[in-house]
Amino acid sequence: MNQTRTFLLFALMAVAYLLWMAWEKDYAPAPAVTGSPVAASSATPPADNAVPGAVSTATPAIASGVPATAAGQLITLSNDVLRLTIDTRGGSVVRAELLAYPAEPVTKKHPNPPPVRLLDDAAGDYFVAQSGLVSAGSPAPDHRALFQSAQTHYELASGQPQLKADLTWQQDGIKVTKSYTLKRGSYEVALSQRIDNAGAAPWQGNAYEQLQRAPRPAHTGWLQNMTDPSAASFFGAAWYSPEDHFQSLAFDKFQKDPLHQTFAGGWAAMLQHYFFAAWIPPAQQTSSYSTDVVNAGGEHPTYLIRTVSSPLAVAPGQSASSDARLYIGPKLTGTLDTVAPGLSLATNYGVFTVIAQPMHALLSWLEKISGNWGVAIILLVLIIKGLTWKLTAAQYRSSAKMRKLQPRVAALKERFGDDKQKMQMAMMELYKKEKVNPMTGCLPVLITIPIFYGLYEVLRESVELRQAPFVGWIHDLSMPDPFFVLPALYTLVMLGQQYLMPATGMDPTQAKMMKFMPLVFAVLFAFFPAGLCLYYVVNGITGLAQQWYITHQVEQGDAKAKA
Repeated sequence: MNQTRTFLLFALMAVAYLLWMAWEKDYAPAPAVTGSPVAASSATPPADNAVPGAVSTATPAIASGVPATAAGQLITLSNDVLRLTIDTRGGSVVRAELLAYPAEPVTKKHPNPPPVRLLDDAAGDYFVAQSGLVSAGSPAPDHRALFQSAQTHYELASGQPQLKADLTWQQDGIKVTKSYTLKRGSYEVALSQRIDNAGAAPWQGNAYEQLQRAPRPAHTGWLQNMTDPSAASFFGAAWYSPEDHFQSLAFDKFQKDPLHQTFAGGWAAMLQHYFFAAWIPPAQQTSSYSTDVVNAGGEHPTYLIRTVSSPLAVAPGQSASSDARLYIGPKLTGTLDTVAPGLSLATNYGVFTVIAQPMHALLSWLEKISGNWGVAIILLVLIIKGLTWKLTAAQYRSSAKMRKLQPRVAALKERFGDDKQKMQMAMMELYKKEKVNPMTGCLPVLITIPIFYGLYEVLRESVELRQAPFVGWIHDLSMPDPFFVLPALYTLVMLGQQYLMPATGMDPTQAKMMKFMPLVFAVLFAFFPAGLCLYYVVNGITGLAQQWYITHQVEQGDAKAKA
């Protein structure tokens, strides 16, 4: 298979992949439903506490119809990487800012951009982490109850390893202390809900944690969809169980395929591009996992994923605690599995995970050596080229021999005219006689295409490459080349490859189509991340150099044979 046909195969596979992604979005099978929800002592968590966009200074509308009689108070809790805003109305985390990740690139005009705000109670960006207790016959503070806090600001001091904020609630002899703990340098938030029973009757109920958010705002047009890397990234709920591993559910499937599973050792999350939040119950605790749509028929629906603990019982005069962890932060592939099993899958590389994860690990190692992600990509190209050198050399040697046979192939065309069957048989006899195998080029491309898609997922989803500069005009390898220099360079590389490997044996219509392939790829690569374009430009240039060298060797060998 010559290089021009390789381009065509690559384009067809790219289109097939995009069609497959669209099909998956619309028609993917529902996740398996196993087990039944854990009994909740005849009580279930309320559906919601607030209309999206409601702030803590206003009384939120309660989905169950129970009014909130007083506004909550906002308190802040921060370490060196996270700044949380907690509403005492429910003790919910209503805002979370990632201090190490600026929302926009740092420039001379904007040297101190604000940090990324992952959780937010503002209209349009509603995304909150809620928790509470429910009981069928005992007092229990859910995520609408009003807590009290001794102070409004908690900040980790220099040399202090961790920081804790306590919120308290009391009713009829039942005291609940909801505690949030932050450790230095960590995106994990430890939650403890302690129940002290000073009443005369036993307390029975369940603890729950849930994430609730509004859908992603729609893009205004196809250009914004093409140039915004987050547009193609998964946006929705996800969970992990030891039996079924990672599963996800887009918001438009919530009502059709709701989650109802029971298992231990899992987690529940809301994913978006680069960042996510996840509730992680204790590994040994069996929890009920479910999804729901709040205000489904209204103007501002929200979507939630929830975990509910197994039943808790607290005798009079006794105490008990329910614990969970909340991860709020970036998709740091190399460290997430140390937080919880399978949490690195939240990066969501899709079907190319098996290729993307080791490629990300190799890129990370190369970046540590070079200090630049762009240089790491170049080094990755050289490593892959070294590993596939013999395969590509065989491809180029076969193509050079086919190029030499062009005059004889043209003579066969004149001889057999429109008799394609005889023409093909004559060409095969010619290839056999000259020991040329046109299929030699297939294996390298079969290796290259999975690498292409795996790297595409790495560059699109890996937060480490977000706002990562290379040189000169490329300030963000995860975004398209702003001046289209790399797509233009790759177009020139393709033209060079076509010159060295003409379309031998290709019919005129197909040959005309191949002439437009450089232009097609120029347009396609204009919307790809600059890091991916860099990979293919360097890969193309090294391949072109190898191709020229081998072609020159073949031609020199023929000249010596004639002499």
